[in-house]
Amino acid sequence: MFIWLTELLKQQAPAVLVTVAHAEGSVPREAGARMLVAADRLHDTIGGGHLEYVAERMARAMLAQAPDEAGAQRRLERLPLGPTLGQCCGGVAFLAFERVEPAGHAHFRDIADALARNAACLRRVALDSAAPPLLEPAPASAGPTRFLGDAQGARWLLDLCAPPAAQLYLFGAGHVGAAIVRAMADLPCQIIWVDERQDMFPAQLPANVRMEATDTPEALVATAPGHASFLVMTHSHALDQALAEAILRREGTGWFGLIGSKTKRVSFERRLRQRGITDERLAGMVCPIGIPGIAGKEPAVIAIAVAAQLLQLWQAQAAAGATEHGKKQQA
Repeated sequence: MFIWLTELLKQQAPAVLVTVAHAEGSVPREAGARMLVAADRLHDTIGGGHLEYVAERMARAMLAQAPDEAGAQRRLERLPLGPTLGQCCGGVAFLAFERVEPAGHAHFRDIADALARNAACLRRVALDSAAPPLLEPAPASAGPTRFLGDAQGARWLLDLCAPPAAQLYLFGAGHVGAAIVRAMADLPCQIIWVDERQDMFPAQLPANVRMEATDTPEALVATAPGHASFLVMTHSHALDQALAEAILRREGTGWFGLIGSKTKRVSFERRLRQRGITDERLAGMVCPIGIPGIAGKEPAVIAIAVAAQLLQLWQAQAAAGATEHGKKQQA
C-alpha cells in the first residue's frame, strides 16, 4: 500500500486514504484495513461491496473539493451497515478519510522505509484539522489501529503500520516456486525468495517479495527470525537436504515444508537421522506439502494448496498471539 502511495505522489497526484478506524459487530474488514482512492483508480480494499462503493464516492467528492474547503482534508464517518447501507452484516464501520497531497510524500516514504526494515511505526493523524500527521516508532504495547477523542472534542486516528507478521523463506525459483509467489502476491505476508540462479527470477516482483540471489542459502536460514516459516523446493536434492538439515538444527524453528513425495520423506529422514537430527525434530518437517485432499501436481495447484496451508498456520498463530496479548493487557 505505502510503496504504491509514494509512487502515486511522485506523479504529483493527490489521493484519499480510507482507513477502517474502528469496527463494531460484523463488518467486512478489520480496523487498520485501508483503501487508496485516486482520481482514476483504486488500490486495495476495505471490503463490503456497497460500503466500499459509498466510501469511494465520499473520497472522490473530497478530491473534487478545493483543498482548503471544509471537510476536504480529513473526516471520520460512522456507517451502520444495516440501516444506512442495506447490508446484512449488521455492524458499524467507522471510516477515516485522509486527503494526501504530493507535499506529504516524505511521510509515506518514511513508513515504506520502516516497513522494509521490518520496523513497525505509529501514525497520529488529527481528524479535525489539517495538521501534518506525526510518525513515531510503534511501542511494543501498541494496540491495533483505532481512533480516540480528547476532552476538547478533537479526534485522532492512531494508525499502526506494521510489517506482516508472517514471513516465508522460499528456497527455489523453479516452476512451483514461481507459482507460489504468484499465488501469494496479495497475501499479508513477506516472502524472501532464494535461489543462486539470478536469471530465474522474473524482472518484476510483487511488493511483498524480496529476492535473494546467493550461493550460500544456508546463511539465510541462520539469520532468519525465530517465527519465520521455511519452504524448500530447489532444483537439487542435495541442496534440499543441506537446507533441511540447517533448518532442523535451528532453535525454535517455525513451520518447515519440503516439496516431495512420501518416498522422498522416508529417504530424507534416513539421511538426516544419520547426521544427528532427532525424530522429534523430523516430526515437524511437513512433506508432502499442501492441505489434504488436493492431489494435483500442476505448479498452480500445488501453489494454491500450499498457500491455503500457510494461511491456516499463520491465522492460528495470529489468534494465539492476540489471546496472549489480551492476557498481558489484563495482568
